[in-house]
Amino acid sequence: MSLRFEEIDWRPTPMGDISLRRRLDPVTGREVYEVKLGDEFLMSSLFTAGETELARLGLAALPHADAGLDVAVGGLGLGYTARAVLEDPRVRSLVVVDALPDVIRWHEEKLVPLGEALVSDRRCRLVRGDFFERAAGTGGLDPRRPGGRLHAILLDVDHSPRHVLHPSHAPFYEEAGLRALSAHLHPGGVFALWSDDPPDEDFTAVLARVFSTAEAHVVRFGNPYRPEEESANTVYVAGKDAGA
Repeated sequence: MSLRFEEIDWRPTPMGDISLRRRLDPVTGREVYEVKLGDEFLMSSLFTAGETELARLGLAALPHADAGLDVAVGGLGLGYTARAVLEDPRVRSLVVVDALPDVIRWHEEKLVPLGEALVSDRRCRLVRGDFFERAAGTGGLDPRRPGGRLHAILLDVDHSPRHVLHPSHAPFYEEAGLRALSAHLHPGGVFALWSDDPPDEDFTAVLARVFSTAEAHVVRFGNPYRPEEESANTVYVAGKDAGA
C-alpha cells in the first residue's frame, strides 16, 4: 500500500458506506485524515476552523462565569469540536452523541489523531445514539442523567438545516423540533449549530421564535487549494431566556 494514501476503515451504515482515510496532501505536505459517507466528504482534518469555532462561540455565549458546565455535542466526526469544548476550563462534563458506532470506535481504538485525548479525559464520554431522536424526546441527551438539563448543546451532523444527511433529521430544524431541544437546556443555556451554507435568514428567524437571542456568525478560513479566496462556514448561536 502506498504511504501517500491509506483507507483505515470502511463500513456500511443505514445512511451509506462510511470510510476513514489518511493521505499525504501534495499541496500542504501534511498528513490529512478524512471521513466520507458514500461519495460525500463529511470532514477533513485540513479544515477544522468551523468545528472549533462552534465550541468557542457557543460556550462564549454562556452567562456562566464559574466552573461546572455540562455540555453535549451532537456529532463526533474527527473530534475537533469536542476537543475545543474540553479546552474550556469551566466544562465539568461533556457527552458526545453519535449515531455511528464505527466513528466512536475510531476514537476508542485511537485510529484518529484526537482519539486518545478525548477517550482519556475523564470529563468526556462518547455515546452511541440518535441525537435527533433524543432531542425530540424527554429523556435527555445524556443516558446517565435521564431528563437532566445542559448548559450548552452544540450540533455538527448535517451539512446545513436545508441539506441534511437523512430526511428524518429535517423536522429538527423546524420550530417544534427546536422547542423540544430547548427543553433540554437550563435557563440561560445555549444552542449552537455548524452549517456549511451561508447564513440563512429564514432559519435564523425560526431560532428567534424559539430562543430569546439568535445570531449567525460567519467563520472565515484559508483554503490551500484556492489561496486567492477565503472559505467560510456559518455558526448559529441561540440563547435560552435566563428566566425560562
